[in-house]
Amino acid sequence: MLALALLLPAEGDAPKLKVGDQAPAFSLPASTGKTIQLSDFLGKQKVVLAFYPKAFTGG
Repeated sequence: MLALALLLPAEGDAPKLKVGDQAPAFSLPASTGKTIQLSDFLGKQKVVLAFYPKAFTGG
């Protein structure tokens, strides 16, 4: 498993997704230094995206 970090646009800039919506295409840097794209997993395995909006903020 790769630890992934994602920088999100400011609230209001991102499209609002509902449960069951298809995720938009995106790429992000992995802890290995490689760039991972969501499309890398298409048809190969299931992907679960988890967001912790206040992680590491101290509040």
